[in-house]
Amino acid sequence: MRRLADRLGSGVMSLYWHIDTKEDVFDLALDAVLKYRGFSQTGELGEWRAEVVHMLEDWRVCMLRHPWSASLLPSRALGANMLRRLELLGSSLSRAGVADADLNVAIWSLWNHVLGATVTRASFDLSDEDKAAAQQRLTHLSERYPTIERSRLLLENDWDGTFRKGLDFLLDGLTPKL
Repeated sequence: MRRLADRLGSGVMSLYWHIDTKEDVFDLALDAVLKYRGFSQTGELGEWRAEVVHMLEDWRVCMLRHPWSASLLPSRALGANMLRRLELLGSSLSRAGVADADLNVAIWSLWNHVLGATVTRASFDLSDEDKAAAQQRLTHLSERYPTIERSRLLLENDWDGTFRKGLDFLLDGLTPKL
């Protein structure tokens, strides 16, 4: 609280005129990070997939700018901005034809993809030398781990492309078969 007060040019006790606890600061900070400015309203209303992709990519980018947010989110998901995101996501998936009985599974699957991709990207910060050494070790162990060695998993650097392709896999699976 002292550091926050210093950054705001305020006294610690002055902060308590506006918030009750340090936990409230976390809630407000996370809610500010998750603010969603929305999908362009000029698009077709039926463009559910573009809306979902935009929203989830925006969510991931916001959290990557503030890596601490991904660890707070699971216990603080009831801020107005997160609830707005979840409502928009659910509404878009409903318009796409996802049955109400499957809506929670769809939302949680997408939630887990965003959080997993964010946490992995934020924490997987190996140097090029460390990646090369790990890949070399896998090469020596290729008889035991041939698929991982062949795919060069540890050398993957296209985090955005990997996120988007995984998102496409999920959305393809969620699209109702008509």
